Amino acid sequence: MSSSAPSPQESFIHGKLINLVRTGQAVTRPALEQETGLGRKVVTQRVQQAIDVGLLEDGDLAPSAGGRPSRLLRFRTEAGHVYAGMIGATEMTAAVATLDGTLVASLHEDWVAADRPDQTLEVLDALFVRLARRTRTEPWAFGIGVAGPVDFGTGRLVDPPIMPGWDGYSVRSWFRERYDAPVWVDNDVNLMALGEWHKGEPQDGRDLLYVFVDEGVGAGLVSRGSVFRGDTGAAGDIGHLQVTEDPAVQCRCGQTGCLEAVTGGWGLVRRLTERATESPVLAARLADHGRLTAEDVGLAARAGDPLAASEVDRGSRLIGATAANLVNFVNPGTVVLGGGALRVGERVFRIFEETLLRRTSKLAAQRLTVRPASLDFREGVTGAAILAIEQLFGSGAVGLWIEDGTPVGHAVPLHRTAVM
Repeated sequence: MSSSAPSPQESFIHGKLINLVRTGQAVTRPALEQETGLGRKVVTQRVQQAIDVGLLEDGDLAPSAGGRPSRLLRFRTEAGHVYAGMIGATEMTAAVATLDGTLVASLHEDWVAADRPDQTLEVLDALFVRLARRTRTEPWAFGIGVAGPVDFGTGRLVDPPIMPGWDGYSVRSWFRERYDAPVWVDNDVNLMALGEWHKGEPQDGRDLLYVFVDEGVGAGLVSRGSVFRGDTGAAGDIGHLQVTEDPAVQCRCGQTGCLEAVTGGWGLVRRLTERATESPVLAARLADHGRLTAEDVGLAARAGDPLAASEVDRGSRLIGATAANLVNFVNPGTVVLGGGALRVGERVFRIFEETLLRRTSKLAAQRLTVRPASLDFREGVTGAAILAIEQLFGSGAVGLWIEDGTPVGHAVPLHRTAVM
């Protein structure tokens, strides 16, 4: 490890040059000089340093515009790998990705994470170990998504309703005790939003609002390519917006009338279990298995059961109306609906879209695109990989570790410079 820390200005220059090549904005030395205003000597030295540690390499000659042709520079996405994980309420996914977010390999495990954080992370780490052997890689960094509110600065969960045993638990600390690599932790919906922004459609720079409806309900906003987390990381927790004053609608967060208690999978199951006698389909399922699941409700709705269909339709309208409020407030260019609710059928998305567009102001809807998610939960782990990559190459971050050619061993300063 290098004994002397680079100055903030040096770190910024390193990051600026490498990111211009990484994102394709400037891929020759003269282009870097023009884009940054730096002199030829500085650019040449910094580029050579990046080549020496394996982050950049010279490629073919660029098309000549007169004068001596320049070499094209290429960011070596294979120079290192990030390990990405997504921990949901009942499942988890682990993956290895190259430095452009391309998944090399992934593994999936059904697992109930509610009140056992240590055991859950042991299972996730076992998946990482298997992937390391399969891909013959080592982690440069970890990006982890969890199904609950996260204090982004510390990697601790804060009062997650569907994972009650995780309150105050530091996912970062658990991994830091085992690996000398930086670890960034975020809410899973934020990372699914980030994955959609990067992989779901050609990047046009438009802000993207991702609405997630499954067991829980949440939202993530990607603005100018970065997740909007708010002051403490609580942004997007729409599942606990009040949508009814009925005191009988108890939410597991302790409040009443929450959106999630009405439209989330567990809320639908609770309500339809109480009313199962009104539906021959649900009554039979309940008698056979002793309980209902969100999948049972979805199957009944798809089969045309009036009770299940009416409740699913009601939930779709409420989610659409809530999304419209968000669109009117933040004015994104794209709205994406994701989560298990889509498995119920096209009707859910259609009602969501119709309600959203009907309740959105004319100006906010002028160029708005509404679409279903292109990535499912397993593929959403791409967002966790992107999180780690963006933090490694964030403003001022690259200079902290470039002399060693790896961010391993530089976790503490990298965590301090984390980009909110």
